[in-house]
Amino acid sequence: MSPPHMPLSADPAAFPVRPPADLSDPAVLAAHDQAAFDAVETMVDHWARPGWALGTRAYYWLLAFPGNPELAALAKQCQHALSPLGLDPVPDDGLHITLARIGSPAALSPARLNELISTTAPLLPPAFPLRAIPLAGSRGAVRLSVTPWAQLVALHAVLNDAMQAFGLPPRKATALFRPHLSLAYNNKPRPAAPVIKTVTGLRGCPPVELQVHEVQLVELRREERAYRWDVIKSLPLG
Repeated sequence: MSPPHMPLSADPAAFPVRPPADLSDPAVLAAHDQAAFDAVETMVDHWARPGWALGTRAYYWLLAFPGNPELAALAKQCQHALSPLGLDPVPDDGLHITLARIGSPAALSPARLNELISTTAPLLPPAFPLRAIPLAGSRGAVRLSVTPWAQLVALHAVLNDAMQAFGLPPRKATALFRPHLSLAYNNKPRPAAPVIKTVTGLRGCPPVELQVHEVQLVELRREERAYRWDVIKSLPLG
């Protein structure tokens, strides 16, 4: 059964600002991501994010893909081509799709976190396939497009609803969710044109098929110019 349509909204804080016309068509989604990145004029330092200094920790829901050699190989191929630009590559075991921020360890005790897990687990949708498509980006990163969005948006909505019911207001509304899988983070202000030129040359790389069988609740942290995490709990999809 297809997931219900979840409306997305345009917002200047989201990237791309406007949602795609179709949440399931791979060609539409890839073209939409690529066109948005191709219109970027200046890239920003990803690591200048407020609230994410070295050592910052927070609980997140995310999708990780450990032990996927096809995804790792595609990431390495793209990162090698990007290496002259001096971006910060995402390690093989750091490739992920961010879903939702839950809160800080200081605000959530282990017991309360376990209650959230118990509340969320029975609400999760069935497992679903994804495709990772080269290559687009944002103002602060180079990334793979992922498709379809429909199941990811529906999963995001379930997680947000569970957090809301648990008294944890979501940090980002589902209407502003833009799924992606980052390969390299930009680490200084720079003209976007040289990055876009390299990215455009990688769009002929074949996509990679992924399977989403579980969602991870993790304690995410920043270490130098990378994100690392400890898995608190992996919840199987229904």
